[in-house]
Amino acid sequence: MTKAPWLTIIGIGENGRAGLSPAAQDALDRAEFVIGGARHLELAAPLRADTQTWPSPFAEGYPVILARRGQPTCVLATGNPFHYGVGAELARLVPADEIICHPQPSAFSLAAARLGWSLPDCECVSLHGRALERIIPDLQPGARILILSWDGSTPGKLAELLEARGMGASTISVLEAMGGPRERIRHAIADTFNIADLDPLNTVAIEVAASRDARVVPLTPGLPDSWFENDGQLTKAEIRALTLAALAPKAGELLWDIGLGAGSVGIEWCLRHPRNRCIGVEERPERAERARRNALELGATALDIRIGQAPEALADLPAPDAVFIGGGASQPGVFDVAWAALKPGGRLVVNAVTLETETLLGALYAQHGGAMRRLAFSRLEAVGGMHGWRAAMPVMQWVVVKP
Repeated sequence: MTKAPWLTIIGIGENGRAGLSPAAQDALDRAEFVIGGARHLELAAPLRADTQTWPSPFAEGYPVILARRGQPTCVLATGNPFHYGVGAELARLVPADEIICHPQPSAFSLAAARLGWSLPDCECVSLHGRALERIIPDLQPGARILILSWDGSTPGKLAELLEARGMGASTISVLEAMGGPRERIRHAIADTFNIADLDPLNTVAIEVAASRDARVVPLTPGLPDSWFENDGQLTKAEIRALTLAALAPKAGELLWDIGLGAGSVGIEWCLRHPRNRCIGVEERPERAERARRNALELGATALDIRIGQAPEALADLPAPDAVFIGGGASQPGVFDVAWAALKPGGRLVVNAVTLETETLLGALYAQHGGAMRRLAFSRLEAVGGMHGWRAAMPVMQWVVVKP
């Protein structure tokens, strides 16, 4: 039976109650309980209801809200509560037909309007509570990026990142406290960034200007080997591109990368789509740390690295949509555990360079089918004062889809 809406989520801007619709103001006046940030509650004053600021950790506020079920309750949020806001999380806990939302323009909408930018043509990124490096894949020549800051230090850190990657000529605009009396917009070039006294409530806009030798992450798989710090345990670019094609990543999928090494396959899986995730298993701590550095350098912040030996390290991991075994395939139990965990329709790819692993793959192919291929390539290298082809070790690749 559908319940009457009792939970009202209200987006409030820097102009406070003056910017709210009559319906939103009426909901606040009728509410018996209102929860929000201290700034939100101040903007919404005066309030007759019982009030509470969000606790820390934030999630502890959800049981407080659910305990009020059936009573007029308001949640205050910034701008559009369903755009990087609390709305989506509450909608997982409360049926949609029990919620009414009164959104305001999001910070992205306000920033695009202030700058005269077409919002659909912008990349919109939140760095609020997230790693700064997640923006790296979006730093493409000519891109316009709108960013929700973590605090007043975010614009300066972005300027340093842009300069370090050969994009110091990029224009940075900092938009502070948009929509209220404290609104301010300032502009600077990344390599001479000198904007100070920044309001913690700010949005950053970047127009990327990349130099010819800028470190731009390409959109295609098979990044140069030199982009990965490694100790020789690296799936080479040519093989990596074919491996990613065999894994066939789709948006929002999870990969297990068993025998992570330098992390190149897992990193490139994450780079294929912002919602892709990878759990990489590596038994050597120094390699795991190296893979972590590679992931941050390339902006693959969704790579979750677990130190341990497969198959024991695979226990209790969430079920994957795809599995790549680049090392340890001959370890007893690795294939069996991975195959059992793999979702129906999931893809499993194993690369082998040793005769022993090839023999194992032959037996697995006979049992499960799939496709088998041998990959070999050569690179031109200097031979004295001349050049010749140097062959890399051939790789046997087995690709199979779980029924």
